[in-house]
Amino acid sequence: MKKFLVLVGSVLVVFSVSAQAKYGADEQKCKENLSMYREYYKQKNYDDAYNPWRWAYMNCPAASGNIFKNAPKILKAKMKADKVNKSAYVDTLMMVFDDRIKYFGKEGYVLGIKGYELIGVDKSRSEEALGYLKRSIELEGNDASVQAVFGYMKAIVNLEKSGIKAKPDVIEAYSVVSEVIDYNIVNETKMAVHFVKYSEKVEELFTPYANCDDLIALFSVKFDPATVDINLLKRITKVLDNKKCTDSDLFFNVSSRLYELEPSAVSADQMSKMSIAKGKSSNAITFAKQAIELEEDANQRAIYYLGLADAYRNAASYASARNAVYSSLELRNGWGEAYMNLGNIYIAGAKNCGSDFDKSTVYWVAVDAFRKARKDEETSDRANKSINTYSKYFPTKENCFFNGVEAGKPHNVACWINKTTTARTSD
Repeated sequence: MKKFLVLVGSVLVVFSVSAQAKYGADEQKCKENLSMYREYYKQKNYDDAYNPWRWAYMNCPAASGNIFKNAPKILKAKMKADKVNKSAYVDTLMMVFDDRIKYFGKEGYVLGIKGYELIGVDKSRSEEALGYLKRSIELEGNDASVQAVFGYMKAIVNLEKSGIKAKPDVIEAYSVVSEVIDYNIVNETKMAVHFVKYSEKVEELFTPYANCDDLIALFSVKFDPATVDINLLKRITKVLDNKKCTDSDLFFNVSSRLYELEPSAVSADQMSKMSIAKGKSSNAITFAKQAIELEEDANQRAIYYLGLADAYRNAASYASARNAVYSSLELRNGWGEAYMNLGNIYIAGAKNCGSDFDKSTVYWVAVDAFRKARKDEETSDRANKSINTYSKYFPTKENCFFNGVEAGKPHNVACWINKTTTARTSD
């Protein structure tokens, strides 16, 4: 019986010590402050949450992980309200992360959040933040958080802009973080949806630093012709397209694979552009038509009709190219870009319109199209330049006289154009 009592006593002693370790010297007051700050926190009243939160943090930090998880919002609210002492609150936030590791572990994950928060509140400490973020990714590997990955890239870019890092450092950083991004997306981890979202932000940070050669070298290593990773293929084509690297074999191969796996309006349009670049006009026309068929949005379909017009123009099918532009204008009435395209089609097809005089009259209808494009603010400047350029190719008064044409009178431009316009001269 005594042995049992001693055992019970021992258990009670252990329990008492454990409770004290968790709640500190005053368990009741700790619970009261925890409850109080949490209530304010839920109401997003971070100012009133600060004092009870601070008491709990200082006196019973092991009582709840929320003390540390909620700290950033509470302290950032203080930084905003008390700008004079902002640096002190930043230092406190950094100390909170260290204590979070001390009491609750997960060093790699917490360091990632620590670095991410630091560059958010104090850009000047990006080098310090980079140290935390680098260590986080080293410890976590492919399990690194979205915050750590984005923060790492952001810190590197900040340091490059300040002259501490250089372009090769940015490229190397992208290589590191893109491995983590790809792993999470391909393996559809529970954080995959967030990595898809933040991958775009990472690309925006990275692309200004890489030229086509850099991008092709980087993505060639990542691209496997047999891959089924649609997200990777979309990322590669998007970055290469944004940087105007669409004439590369890599872009064609990636676009081809993407189209095989997921035929879509976007991938069909890309295939059409690539086919034009490679001189495969028939393929370009087929892909352009598929892009139009697969697209439901009217404005985007109008854009794809211009893609079809480009394909026909490169095949020297000028009448079909013009008709494609007309289809685009049916969807986007008065669209300047379509009229610019139309004018250029007339100019390209002028060589098929008989004598030198007949060819020169084609510039009348081309300039008519550019004048319509001038009404659109987005194409106004380009339209004016085209008007000034191609008006110089109008026939002269003498040429008009010898061909029985009078300036200011209606004239039908024949051949494939068959359009009535007003005769004008270059002099």
